[in-house]
Amino acid sequence: MAYNTYSLKEAANKPERLVAGHRMCAGCGGPVAVRAVLRALKPEDKAVVCVATSCLEVSSCTYPYTSWRDSFLHTAFENAAASASGVEAAYTALKKRGKIKDTYKFITFGGDGGTYDIGFQSLSGAMERGTDMVYVCYDNEAYMNTGIQRSSSTPAFADTTTSAAGSKSDGKPQFKKDLTKIMAAHHIPYVAQSTFIGNFKDLHRKSETAVYTEGPAFLNVLAPCPRGWRYEASDLMEICKAAVETCVWPLFEVTEGEWVLNYEPKKKLPVTEYLKLQGRFKHLFEPGNEGLIEAIQDDIDKRWEELKSLCEM
Repeated sequence: MAYNTYSLKEAANKPERLVAGHRMCAGCGGPVAVRAVLRALKPEDKAVVCVATSCLEVSSCTYPYTSWRDSFLHTAFENAAASASGVEAAYTALKKRGKIKDTYKFITFGGDGGTYDIGFQSLSGAMERGTDMVYVCYDNEAYMNTGIQRSSSTPAFADTTTSAAGSKSDGKPQFKKDLTKIMAAHHIPYVAQSTFIGNFKDLHRKSETAVYTEGPAFLNVLAPCPRGWRYEASDLMEICKAAVETCVWPLFEVTEGEWVLNYEPKKKLPVTEYLKLQGRFKHLFEPGNEGLIEAIQDDIDKRWEELKSLCEM
């Protein structure tokens, strides 16, 4: 059921479907994720791209200009998946009547605010209904577009504008929601987690599999934000690599209920190697906050062992 003819060389040579000229920040992971996912499309296939209100939406489609070569639909925060589900249903009906001959794929992009939180209800509904679409969350772990407020994706003890670290607070007190596992619990055909490492092969392959899987698919991509995470633009790849090597962001996929771990570090690095690269965690390295780092490490270790158990099963 999945599309299994992946070629990294062919993917790299495909024409861009998100073109230059958008206004996303240098060092932002959002457009990197979008370009990788859209490269999964066969040149002859068309797409309807639905984007929830986000940095990606406001920066890539400023009237009367657009950076999208495919059909583009901007929706509200809360209904991106529902909108894409409706468009896919209309396409299916028109295709059966012979009024549309081209092959279209339906891809939705949302940040973590519009996916983990505000848009979760419509996302869950679209997946449960079996909509033939791919939902891609570019996870930058806060509401970046509206001022770097915490979301349920924000890691524990991160400094945001609504969970500010200081004399009265250690940052966000709650740990991050595990949305990828929640989506796997919907028993949809394909769920995967990826980010930007090495030659992007992991992300490119999973994008192609998701796009050409029949039925609903969900792809969660860690996509750092230089303003919210406070790092230099050139450090994007280093941060993503550290997230994988510390097991903060494991690479895995779930195909028809089968869990597969795509990468296991030869030597799992301590979480400090990831935290120290970001200004939002700067306060954790002040004297007296050692216990906060230990709590983060314990949570990562627990989740990592749980994931390995699922994959071994």
